[in-house]
Amino acid sequence: MQVKKMDVSDTEITLAINASATELDGVKTATLKRLAGQVKLAGFREGKAPLALIEKNLDPSQLQSEFLNDAVNQLYGAALEQYAVRPVDQPKVNIIKFVPFSTLEFTADLAIVGDVKLPDYKKIKKSKKSVSVTDKDVTDVVTDLQKRVAQKSDVDRAAKNGDEVRIDFQGTGSKGEKVQGADGKDFPIIIGSNTFIPGFEPNLIGMKASEQKTFTVPFPKDYGVKALAGKKVTFQVTVKKVQEVIEPKADDEFAASAGPFKTMAELKADIKKQLVVERQNEADRAYENELIQEITAKSKVSAPQVLIDRQVERMLKELRQNLTYRGQTYQEFLEAQGTTEEKYLKEVLQPQAELRVKAGLVLSEIAEAEKLEITKADLDNRLQALKAQYQDAAMQTELDKPEARNEVASRIITEKTITKLVAYSSTK
Repeated sequence: MQVKKMDVSDTEITLAINASATELDGVKTATLKRLAGQVKLAGFREGKAPLALIEKNLDPSQLQSEFLNDAVNQLYGAALEQYAVRPVDQPKVNIIKFVPFSTLEFTADLAIVGDVKLPDYKKIKKSKKSVSVTDKDVTDVVTDLQKRVAQKSDVDRAAKNGDEVRIDFQGTGSKGEKVQGADGKDFPIIIGSNTFIPGFEPNLIGMKASEQKTFTVPFPKDYGVKALAGKKVTFQVTVKKVQEVIEPKADDEFAASAGPFKTMAELKADIKKQLVVERQNEADRAYENELIQEITAKSKVSAPQVLIDRQVERMLKELRQNLTYRGQTYQEFLEAQGTTEEKYLKEVLQPQAELRVKAGLVLSEIAEAEKLEITKADLDNRLQALKAQYQDAAMQTELDKPEARNEVASRIITEKTITKLVAYSSTK
């Protein structure tokens, strides 16, 4: 077999393959043996007839088609091993010349993982940030718990600070047009909680149930939804209900109702412990991400476009699912961001996807350099844990599929790689 490798780009190559007669003879023999079970000949057990007789009793077009498929697959696989390339997608095969069983020339265009040049990642050092929890942090959690279990009762009076009101509201722009994302129905809001845009809640003070009011407030310039940032919106608000909120006292009785605690001191100690764990986990994830980003930025890696496109598809699918959970359509989301699908894909998702793909390739290269492996026990234990977490039959079936096992195995290797990098980075 003669193979010529032609570089199209850093991540695309063409393999020109010319098979020898000897190789094709071997492929033909293997193909006939594979198809032998389809031929029944008197006097011979199934699959035991001479290959020459089997060939005579096969449909010639079927044999040629099966032979060509087997030959391309076998020769293509051998060519990949010869040049040690890593394809990321199915090749585009073009048959140049084919004479059944004696001559075969073809090309295979394929996207590959190009050379990944790593920095001396073992020398990249980063200091971990320490986390702290203040008394105010603990008090804020206690206050939130008090609000969650607070009793609410309808009152026939004007709303005041601390009351919860349920409102219908609709926002319009300067020309009377409906403002997307500035409306709500039966929306609960506690006056003075500062959960709504600045200037909105004070306008509700003094309103009674069934009353309407119109007022204009500007959205903050740094508001998360670009289409609303800095925009003046006129709201028409209808109060449907006013409720007095009575919060329980933060005493030992309240602590006992919140869990297995006898005193407020015990409850606060537990809250502080949980906050430390949560913040440490957040700090660890941020530290790992920063470390990976720094190593990736110092690496030389070209991301195959096909991998970026797949990552964009996954990210877009996740976004649509999250929007559905929030009761928002994809189009509404784009309008709220003040962008179009084309711009969002090009300016947001594509760059993010490229960074993720590059980081994945770098981590894979490091795992190989470190000779990290996953044992059968590693994989089985993780799958058992996932099955215990997801009890529904559909998920159990999904976890038994080979592709699920591969994905879980890949995740474990990534975790081992990150652990190794963190050990290098934090070692003085």
